[in-house]
Amino acid sequence: MAMLTEHDVVNMRFKEPKAVADGYDQDEVDFFLDEVAETIAQLTKEKAELEAQLQVAQARVTELEVQLGNVQPAPAPAPDAAHQTTSFANVAANDTASSATGMLALAQRLHDEYIADGKSESQRMVAEAEAERTRIINEAEEVHNRTLTKLEEERSVMERKISDLREFERDYRGRLKSYLESLLNNVENSEQA
Repeated sequence: MAMLTEHDVVNMRFKEPKAVADGYDQDEVDFFLDEVAETIAQLTKEKAELEAQLQVAQARVTELEVQLGNVQPAPAPAPDAAHQTTSFANVAANDTASSATGMLALAQRLHDEYIADGKSESQRMVAEAEAERTRIINEAEEVHNRTLTKLEEERSVMERKISDLREFERDYRGRLKSYLESLLNNVENSEQA
């Protein structure tokens, strides 16, 4: 549900009732009031979160100022209005300077955190990539070894078949030669007879 704006609330128009005695549609009014209540609750929550962040930031600024030795002593109360105006100006200048210093320190801390997070994320990604590379290489080597083993088995089967075929060829040639010699002897014997 989108947050309502000031313009939405001011310009909200409900359907005109059929009769003045009926009043506005109760469901429509309830729905709008629910939206208003939700928007107020959300804004209250955001305000509380921002106030908490502000307190943390102010505590951090004070801590950093103490570490840097930039804490200015509180100005002594001035006896007259001229000194009071000057001391207010000094306080305002000191507040501005300390606020700027605090913001710079906060920015530097955030920068350092982002750099550290980036480096750790980079290291994590490199480690994951290395693990994936190792897994892929191991998988490829396993497939390679299985393929070589299968090819070796097929090669030995083929060599056995070739050997069997050569032996069959020798036997067949020997039998064919014997058969042809016997036929030739029969022809010669029949010619002599």
